Order: sequence, then C-alpha cells, then structure tokens
Amino acid sequence: MKFLCLDCDAQMASVDTAAPDDGTLTVTFRCPNCDRLVAMLANSMETQMVNSLCVDVGGRSAAPQPFESVRSHLESGAEGALRDATADGGPAWSRDAEQRLARVPGFVRGMVRRLYKEWAAERGIDEITLQVMDEARSDLGIEGM
Repeated sequence: MKFLCLDCDAQMASVDTAAPDDGTLTVTFRCPNCDRLVAMLANSMETQMVNSLCVDVGGRSAAPQPFESVRSHLESGAEGALRDATADGGPAWSRDAEQRLARVPGFVRGMVRRLYKEWAAERGIDEITLQVMDEARSDLGIEGM
C-alpha cells in the first residue's frame, strides 16, 4: 500500500510512526514535493490485525534481506527471546526487559530492539534491563512512546 499526494502525484514518505499504549497506531506521511502532511490512524483492532500479518508500516530504508520475516518472528518469539550476548554480538536482555519488549507492536519490535541494542553497545552496557531501557528512552527523548 502506498499513499500518493493528489496535488503532486508523488508517493508520500513516512515521517513518523506512533503506537501509544491504548493499542492504536498513527503513521504520518509527507509529500516530498509540496510538504503536505497526511496522518493515518488505525484503531486497536485494525492495529492488531496489521500486527498479525507482520506488515512493516512506515516504509524501508534498506533492501529486504533473505528470510527477513521468518527471522523477525523467531527473534520476537517467546522461545528464542532470551538470547546470549554472543549469539548476535550485542548486549544480553534481562527477562523483564524482554517481557517489556514483547508488549511493543510486532511490526516495530525489531526496530525498537535494535535501537536499545545500539544505545547500550555505544555505552559499553552488557545487559539491557528495565533501568537501561528507561535511561535510553529518556536520553533519546522518547519517554512518551
């Protein structure tokens, strides 16, 4: 699915994605030609349906990787959730941090996981805990997300 600017006939670019705790989803798009903004709001049932389909909302900046969808399901699954730090070269996750991450909508969970991993790795943190997640959110200015 793509959104087109009716004035310019240009494909809208994703600007922001927000998934508040109430289960809704808001995606904001901007026209690259005329800067027109459009927002899409999905209610909690629509958001749940999109999550179940494993749809990536917001566009891509990198080319798809082989078996990307399968990998993301395995990575976010309960059985493979607690991974050792050496498995992917990043910090380990505490059980509490994994449980909090599991509440993030599936279609953005990989991006959120990567954000925390990169933040922790830059600071030499070996394990991502709830406290580390709170510090990262505060430092990155995303407390309300």
